[in-house]
This record gives sequence, C-alpha cells and structure tokens, in this order.
Amino acid sequence: MSSHAPAHEDAHEAHHGHSHGHEAAHGTFKSYMIGFVLSVILTAIPFWLVMAGVFESHAVTATLIMAFAVVQIVVHMIFFLHMNPRSEGGWTMMALIFTLLIVAIALSGSLWVMHHLNTNMMPMSPEMMKNMP
Repeated sequence: MSSHAPAHEDAHEAHHGHSHGHEAAHGTFKSYMIGFVLSVILTAIPFWLVMAGVFESHAVTATLIMAFAVVQIVVHMIFFLHMNPRSEGGWTMMALIFTLLIVAIALSGSLWVMHHLNTNMMPMSPEMMKNMP
C-alpha cells in the first residue's frame, strides 16, 4: 500500500506541474486589455478613413485598410492566441506564415471579385433606382 502513495504523489505533482505550465501559456488581464485596446484602435482607424473620406483615391484607402487588417491579425495572434517565437518548437512561425498566406489569398480574391463585379455591373440611372422594388 505504501508503494501506491508515492506513485499517486508523483502523478499529483506531475498534474500540478502541467497545470502551472499551462497557466503560464495564457495571457494576463493586462495583456488581454492591451490586445483589446489595440483591436479597437485598429478597427476604428479604417472605419474613420472610410467614413471621413480622408483620401481621394479609393486604392490608397483600400491598401491602408488591408494593412490595418494584417496588423490586427498579428495582434490577435500575439495577444489572444498567445503565439510567440519560443512556443512549440518553431510551429508558431509556420502558423504565422500560413496565416499571412491565407490572408493574402482572401484579400486578393475579395478585391478581384469586387473589382469584376464593379466592372461588369449594369449601369443604372437614379430614375431606374427609384423604380426598383
């Protein structure tokens, strides 16, 4: 019976050691708040750029919005997904590269579709718009 007790204590210590390591991977309240504030700022600035019509060129506005979107994704990966260069033996860098690749495909595809929709839409006069159901 005494041989059972040390094994149980070792398992208990291993469990506690694991839980402390797991807790260390999570962010603090301060890091979550920093991430939240940065996310709000990185959302508000593009919203302001569009609503205030800061730039005459729509291409410049769209480019800046995409840049803010990429920065916001990185902020989310760091502050909410707790990814850093040290974690999981380099898999974080692969995740970052994969994320940036997916973002580039999604953004370029979305812009391509929106451009072609805009180019191929039938022009309408204001009178035609009034008669629409």
